[in-house]
Amino acid sequence: MALKIRLARAGSKKRPYYHIVVADVRAPRDGRFIEQLGSWNPMLPKDAERVKLNEERIKHWLSKGALPTDRVLRFLDQAGIAKRPARNNPKKGEPGKKAQERLAAARQAEEEAKAAAADEAAAS
Repeated sequence: MALKIRLARAGSKKRPYYHIVVADVRAPRDGRFIEQLGSWNPMLPKDAERVKLNEERIKHWLSKGALPTDRVLRFLDQAGIAKRPARNNPKKGEPGKKAQERLAAARQAEEEAKAAAADEAAAS
């Protein structure tokens, strides 16, 4: 059975509250889970205790082969339980395909205008 340590949403509309649970990967997000390992309240201010973790049980489930989701891995990294590898996506900051085409067309038009101005200056 493949296990995940993931978030299960609770709370009302526009007032999220999440339980950190270990569950089978086939179970629905807010459905059946094996054990609750902590909680996350994103509505609290950042300097308050937003994340509560049962470190002993989390280490137990990690040793059994449970894989944390990316968000949960962030919490575990902050608590010093698991290491989250640094990510590097240099293409993320690049403009999209259409924007690159527009930039190329604008540069080409600018070069043509400079060439025409240079020809006109040389002719006079």
